[in-house]
Amino acid sequence: MKLSTYAKSKGFTYRTAWNHFRSGIIPGAYQLPTGTVIVPEEKQQVKSEFVVTYSRVSSSENKSNLERQSKRLVCFCNAKGWKVDLEVQEIGSGLNDNRKKLLSVLEKGQASKIVVEHKDRLARFGVQYIVSLCKHINCELVIINNTETVKEDLVQDFVSVITSFCARLYGQRRNKRRTEKLIKELENDSKSI
Repeated sequence: MKLSTYAKSKGFTYRTAWNHFRSGIIPGAYQLPTGTVIVPEEKQQVKSEFVVTYSRVSSSENKSNLERQSKRLVCFCNAKGWKVDLEVQEIGSGLNDNRKKLLSVLEKGQASKIVVEHKDRLARFGVQYIVSLCKHINCELVIINNTETVKEDLVQDFVSVITSFCARLYGQRRNKRRTEKLIKELENDSKSI
């Protein structure tokens, strides 16, 4: 690539790249008789194939569904000719980001492919952040049942928003009941004194 292209890719000004070339800092760079400076392209490190399947359900009551979901993912990978190196099964809400097994897979950065059945198995919200992180760690995110149309995607987002609000509402009710129970116990204790 030309020195100007190299400078843009590194976020340098052309003058800085020229100074680096003259100082010999850019390995393998050479100048043509026409004066054009050529910088050899850097070889990207190729990540070895490491396929991870990720299945998730919201509660332990759905454990049998978790097993079936995981088996479907493995069957999909086998049909594609991919060897599954790690099967991750997790029980946790899709509404929050407290899923230790998924975070562990992403933090290690070892996976070359993460295979999920639906995007809501990753998260109800913020899937685009996970997609962006996967690109950053050179990992392909494979979503088997991706929504085909904008309408289906909007419906999924609407369901996610309603689910999120319901979960928050029920959480508030649960907290209110705990508070009421605590107050009642304190009142009973003060009456008995």
